Amino acid sequence: MTSQPETRSGAEVLIEALKINAVERIFCIPGESYLAALDALYDGSEVALIVCRNEGGAAYMAEADGKLSGSPGVCFVTRGPGATNASGGLHVAMQDSTPMILLIGQIARKDLDREAFQEIDYRRMFSEVAKWVAQIDDADRIPEYLNRAFSVATGGRPGPVVLALPEDMLVDRTAARDARATQRVSISPAPADVEQTLEMLGTAERPLIIAGGSGWSDATRRQLQQFAVASDIPLINSFRCQDYIDNEHPNYAGDLGLGVNPALCRRVDESDCLLVIGARLGKMTTAGFSLLDIPCPKQGLIHVHAGSEELGHVYQPDLAINATSQQFVAALAEADPGSGRADARREQVALAHQEYIDWNRSITVSGEVQFSDIIHNIREHTGNDAILCNGAGNNTGWLHRFFRYRQYRTQLAPTSGTMGYGLPAAIAAKLRYPERCVIAMAGDGDFMMNGQELATAMQYQANIIVIVVNNGIHATIRMHQEREYPYRVIGTDMINPDFVALAQAHGAHAERVLETGQFEAAFKRCLAAGRPALIEIRLDENILTPTATVDSLRAQAR
Repeated sequence: MTSQPETRSGAEVLIEALKINAVERIFCIPGESYLAALDALYDGSEVALIVCRNEGGAAYMAEADGKLSGSPGVCFVTRGPGATNASGGLHVAMQDSTPMILLIGQIARKDLDREAFQEIDYRRMFSEVAKWVAQIDDADRIPEYLNRAFSVATGGRPGPVVLALPEDMLVDRTAARDARATQRVSISPAPADVEQTLEMLGTAERPLIIAGGSGWSDATRRQLQQFAVASDIPLINSFRCQDYIDNEHPNYAGDLGLGVNPALCRRVDESDCLLVIGARLGKMTTAGFSLLDIPCPKQGLIHVHAGSEELGHVYQPDLAINATSQQFVAALAEADPGSGRADARREQVALAHQEYIDWNRSITVSGEVQFSDIIHNIREHTGNDAILCNGAGNNTGWLHRFFRYRQYRTQLAPTSGTMGYGLPAAIAAKLRYPERCVIAMAGDGDFMMNGQELATAMQYQANIIVIVVNNGIHATIRMHQEREYPYRVIGTDMINPDFVALAQAHGAHAERVLETGQFEAAFKRCLAAGRPALIEIRLDENILTPTATVDSLRAQAR
């Protein structure tokens, strides 16, 4: 008589698969559709469960965690409204090429296709914002599906995966054997591609390197900086990838994106060879696809990307290289870039860096708050490993221009321009790196999108500092409104709560800054508070960006 194999519930097999793949925490909003999975986490699990206040915030936290770790951030939500609320996080992960897995509790299999309570076909719903969407209908296949989910999320161009989990499947008993941890696949460049890259860069008079995308590391950053020094080439970051290069490195020339330095745009336009590593060359990096000619740029273009579908997607490169950024830069570091560069190349590097330094200097605007000075003050009172998080809004332009990033993964910001991202991202960052200073920069409209997650920060003692820039308007939309329809203001004014009182009601430390001189002391008190903290900065609604005001836009329209 043979003994029956030991069985487990589908939920137990699922949680074990997450453990095998080294998942450290799950961000969630609890739901009755996946109670079995929650129960599987109850007994002595080494996986931390972070209960958030909205599925949108939970998804942003998972995405930010995936950015920081390079491994899929995991989010668990319930069916229907829970899944729809989480869709914003999927969109960020897709556009930022961030590995992420969204697990959705689904209705019972017997009720499918009846428009049952909260029923949605997630394959149809999320097909445009995920690399792969599937539903596990057989508990025996959970290890197979989870293995594929981790493989797809991390392979090629990384991105989000969605798995729907019928509630009755999670309680089914199965004798399924666990799969091993998923193995990462790295794509290396061919030696001939590296040789041709060196030849094109070596013969160019005005080459530039643009770094971006996902899949980098601090070691990769250092290798690229060393190559740039040896080759006398300026280094540029794509949109919201400013921490990929030490901003104080002598070869650093700035970033492409919001409020870009005009001198940098001219430098890209006049370049005769662009080496683009990892960046997709999307709309924000290319100034609305105007910085480079489509489909054939006048500059020589070497495009390196882990996703073969990105090569030639918009711009036709002279040399297309399907490789991960880490493997390509490692190959460059091992190669001999040659010697005997023209003095003009060295002079261009020095001039490009000086143009960045000049652009980074404080400016003076009307009003009591000089925001550029405040950004510099933050830099002076935080270490090189401080993490700065932001969502969308004109306030981010000040941060992009005036803050200097020194280490890799100290900037968390969505390339999709998503509002409400900064606060959840900061919580995820503080949970992963509790010893580091983590700051969320948010406009008033941006903060109100996910301000309730301040309660999550309090619950898990994620001692972040939130800086709310309050000007009482949706400033980005007002800026466009004043350009297109001057004096015809509608839909962009806001009546805000008392942000200091709101933070205090959560139990957080709170400060209000009405003029520049008040900020430093307030910021130091927040650093020493030993709990989450918030600083409200009152900014005149006339101040839109470092270079534009409501008055200046109206004057142009006359």
